[in-house]
Amino acid sequence: MAHHPASAQAATPPRGGAGFMPGLLTLLVLAGGLLAAGQAGAASFTPPAGCTLNVTVQNRSCTVSQYYTCSADPEGHQRSAHFGRDGLYHLSTIDAETRWVESQSMGSGLVERLVEEADDHASFSGLLQSGRDDFDFWTETSDGQRLHHQGHDILTGETVEIDGQTLERTEFQLTTRSESGEVLITREGQQFISRDLGRFFGGVETGSDWTGAETQSNDSPVLFTFPGEAGFGSTTPQFDCDQLLTQIPQERAAS
Repeated sequence: MAHHPASAQAATPPRGGAGFMPGLLTLLVLAGGLLAAGQAGAASFTPPAGCTLNVTVQNRSCTVSQYYTCSADPEGHQRSAHFGRDGLYHLSTIDAETRWVESQSMGSGLVERLVEEADDHASFSGLLQSGRDDFDFWTETSDGQRLHHQGHDILTGETVEIDGQTLERTEFQLTTRSESGEVLITREGQQFISRDLGRFFGGVETGSDWTGAETQSNDSPVLFTFPGEAGFGSTTPQFDCDQLLTQIPQERAAS
């Protein structure tokens, strides 16, 4: 679930996460994958003290994601840092059930946190057991906004191998509303999960926002790099950086 609000991305985004994202601006960022700010030109990612970088993932849509764990976090928590062509744009934390615990947009500076009380929290273990996970939860931003997220993830039964990693394809739908009930963001499409890594990764999706703007994106993972391998920790995206695949107006995409 972390990819919906990471991941994507977005990327993860992917969901990653389902996701992530501080406030309305960040929701748009991950839906479109275009905001990139801070640490421009950084060549290698170093996690904070007490943390260990586990894998670097190069994605479509000109992004690269760093996934790391920290000894001070509760067991099962994972953190991620996402970079675009201009540098770091998004930070995110998920728990063992891939619930979106906290995220931060480097562009807005807003932090968004999970509201602990929920009608139906996302459940990675439930998805693996039954093939479907419905969710209905709230997040709150550091500027006081409350956002209501409802949707589902479904395992399609299809398994793919990407750069040596066995991933399972999912289908998802997500609707995000304001506290007053206004629909702000809708997203749907396909993403991937890794049982070994315990998280979601981005895929191909479409979305729309309250203005009527529509987007298409492909944040699928391409390369998985582990400690000792060339490119581990690299913050320079490698794929689709010569074209803006992350936000294509529907009318243009259909032509």
